[in-house]
Amino acid sequence: MPKLRVGIVNFLNSKPLAWGFLKGHHADLFAPSYHPPALVARLLGQGNLDIGLIPSIEVQRIPNLRVLPDMCVAARHEVRSVLLVSRGPVEEIRRVALDQNSRTSATLVRILLRERYGLDPEYLHERPDPERMLGEADAALIIGDPAMKIPREQFRVFDLATLWHEFTGFGFVFAMWMARRNDFEKIRAVDFALARDEGLAHLNQIAADCAGPPGLTEDEVKDYLTKNIVFSVTDDMSRGLNLYFELAHKHMLVDEKKELKFLT
Repeated sequence: MPKLRVGIVNFLNSKPLAWGFLKGHHADLFAPSYHPPALVARLLGQGNLDIGLIPSIEVQRIPNLRVLPDMCVAARHEVRSVLLVSRGPVEEIRRVALDQNSRTSATLVRILLRERYGLDPEYLHERPDPERMLGEADAALIIGDPAMKIPREQFRVFDLATLWHEFTGFGFVFAMWMARRNDFEKIRAVDFALARDEGLAHLNQIAADCAGPPGLTEDEVKDYLTKNIVFSVTDDMSRGLNLYFELAHKHMLVDEKKELKFLT
């Protein structure tokens, strides 16, 4: 049987989900590849992947996707790796540079600025370079490992998961495993929950492997993966995700609000 083509986001927060594909008991079943979030979504939509860890908003945009239940990259409150960074007060933001790798967070920042602050700034799509982005805009959306490197003493830093939790009371789901309809039978043959649980059982090893860039110690990596990132969908997360989709549709950031369809 051909190996499953698995697209994995090349950020620290995906490492526990990916560990089972690389080093777990069934690693020989997978052909994993690492990409930025937006590219994983595009490759899955084009049929170049069988399954991908893709931005949650893309389930509203790419047709014929199913979500693997109870697996995600999410945060209950502070996420630390999805940040809106500015030099001045948020009320003065007139132009925002968005990380071109982002889909879910780019939608989230638009929703929060409109709903919470009544702002509708101009948006640019840029490479994740904070200095360049802030040279062209009043604020910059930085996601993933580059966000972990932001010198917080130099900027005003707004954690998007914190802003969302303060605004709604819910946690936030940034990414989920999704598969195309034609690949469902192949996906059902694999226990993705087991792969996640294998990764979570090896957090000490993951922390040792990932310490260093982006400048984190082993303890800091482990803290981030246990205190900031959540890998299972709670009822709170599910309700927050549903509200996020409703608001994305309200602000015409998706064409329609689709109900999630799960691969069981």
